[in-house]
Amino acid sequence: MKSSASPTENREHPDEEQSFGLEGRAPAGSFSRRRVWEIVQVAQRGDRVSHAFDMLILALIFLSAVDVVLGSVKSIDARYGWLFDSFEVFSVMIFTGEYLARLWACPVDPRFREPVAGRLRFAVRPLALVDLMAVVPFYLPYVGVDLRALRLVRLATLLRVAKIARYSRSLNVMGRVIASRKEEMALTMGMLGMVLVIASCLVYYCEHDVQPEAFPDIPSTMWWGIVTLTTIGYGDVFPVTALGKLVTGVVAILGIGLFALPAGILGSGFVEEYQKEKARQGVCPHCGRCDE
Repeated sequence: MKSSASPTENREHPDEEQSFGLEGRAPAGSFSRRRVWEIVQVAQRGDRVSHAFDMLILALIFLSAVDVVLGSVKSIDARYGWLFDSFEVFSVMIFTGEYLARLWACPVDPRFREPVAGRLRFAVRPLALVDLMAVVPFYLPYVGVDLRALRLVRLATLLRVAKIARYSRSLNVMGRVIASRKEEMALTMGMLGMVLVIASCLVYYCEHDVQPEAFPDIPSTMWWGIVTLTTIGYGDVFPVTALGKLVTGVVAILGIGLFALPAGILGSGFVEEYQKEKARQGVCPHCGRCDE
């Protein structure tokens, strides 16, 4: 359901698609640009039409994922392929209508007030791009694109799962946490990258002469580095020399510590965001009761 946060609070998170500066609500039975915008946005409390529309979109997102999964089973696809195809047409029509409705109604939001420039700004927003990419593959065969180049078109429908970010509060929180910790995460990823390159170079020079097929070059050796750093240990490529084993042991120990860093960074970010959310709601982050 749509948050009751004030416009000032909403501006703290510009990536969230919410209605800004709209005074009052359009009558539930009316059909206007403002009413369409209210319906296609996340439902406000008491707006049954908008809530029903949200439930329809969420159901189609879920069923689209089920369609892709079951469609990969040849026996099921052979028997119910017609049903999958019919559902695909139906869902694409709904998602296309949703995208066009958002594009048509977005000028009621002050951020997109200009008829052309405003719609362009709306169209390049992350969630709007997801909406567009969720339906574009369906229309490609009708514009002359070679079907042999579209073997993954059906898989592209899984992009619709990303649409759930519009309705998921937890995903919005996760996005804010990652954005607030981007510098720390970038530093950690940089350290992991340096360790990966250095370790792969060392093992390549230790093992190449002994196992030229397993370690033919440094880029191929990086697969060993990734498996070792993440402590997965597939065992498909492993060193046999004493020096190579020593490097592997050191890298495995480093991997445990380095991969724990992002977890700690994101964990602290979640705690901080949780406290901010409780403060916005007027709830004490310690006892869970309303502040007095």
